[in-house]
Amino acid sequence: MSEITAESGGLKKEFEHHVGHHFADAENEFTANKLGFWLFLATEILLFGGLFVAYVVFRSTYPMTFHEAHEHLSKPMGAINTIVLICSSFTMAMAVRAAQTNQQKRIVPLLAITLACAFMFLVIKFFEYKAKIEHGYLPGYWYTPHLATDPPNGNIFFGLYFVMTGLHGLHVLGGIGAITWIMVKAKKRQFSSEWYTPVELVGMYWHLVDLIWIYLFPLFYLIG
Repeated sequence: MSEITAESGGLKKEFEHHVGHHFADAENEFTANKLGFWLFLATEILLFGGLFVAYVVFRSTYPMTFHEAHEHLSKPMGAINTIVLICSSFTMAMAVRAAQTNQQKRIVPLLAITLACAFMFLVIKFFEYKAKIEHGYLPGYWYTPHLATDPPNGNIFFGLYFVMTGLHGLHVLGGIGAITWIMVKAKKRQFSSEWYTPVELVGMYWHLVDLIWIYLFPLFYLIG
């Protein structure tokens, strides 16, 4: 059990983390939690891995379609989103470090910056999606391109684009929820070098979300 003392309105509050009865000690609990979370991340990698395989198969089958369709994506907006997520990954790592080293006053501001970057990413993605929908690039039945120069099989490219980036966007939303949750706890100063497991696990998740985008950006926006 670890105790964390926080001051609020001149009063001291003690937050206690109780180690689960089925764990020998706090270190054993942390190791088990981290291992379980790595297994969860492995399932996420398998999920996106299958979609990346589908991308490779369809790209090799319709190379010209993918070449022409990718020209309709906004490289500047994709690049800005990449920079935003890289910055958010840095601030998330710094928040984890702050929790590990008892710098409790730094945790919330760093998490707030990470959260702001996540929202900025989704706002930019919203405007990207809006432009694609207006041009009739929704896949399947809704694929009604307005220009004669649009690729005839572009629905394949945009189908993968909307599915993969949309699924990634849902993971960003999940990250926003998780970061908000640990921010609430951090405001109560419930994290310290004695117990920071939630911060580290959310950080691991957020780094994976960022890493997936690092692959999505060049595959859809840059490779011609």
